[in-house]
Amino acid sequence: MIPINLWEHQNGIKTLYSHCVEQVCERNSITRMELDILLFLANNPAYDTATDIIEIRFLSKSQVSASIKLLEQKGYLEKEYRQGNRKTAHLRICGNAEGIIADGRRAQREFFQIMFCGIDVEELEQMKQCHLRILENIHRYMKENKDDI
Repeated sequence: MIPINLWEHQNGIKTLYSHCVEQVCERNSITRMELDILLFLANNPAYDTATDIIEIRFLSKSQVSASIKLLEQKGYLEKEYRQGNRKTAHLRICGNAEGIIADGRRAQREFFQIMFCGIDVEELEQMKQCHLRILENIHRYMKENKDDI
């Protein structure tokens, strides 16, 4: 019997996701972090800064910064500054990254099909609502305790 504690299965979910996207990285000669950044930006157009990626995905500033720089060098991302604000760089996906993003989204669909096989729409919606509350709790705690973490 599978243990009930879902938190013990986080690594299984991460391993499955890695398996689904690793060939995308190999085919396109990019790192997993670079793919994650491209997919994050493509899937969340309202969040388009390095700070957004760091805060929402809980990634390290140095890793995100280095990966953005590599994506710029490869011509997959560009920085835009709006309304004379040279402080906040908004990240824009370049056209030559579209094939990578399409490939990555196919891998994400495969991941979700495997993970949610046999789960109906109502169950998915309940799970989504619970997950959103959990994420809100985590973000609130992290914000309130950022100096301790």
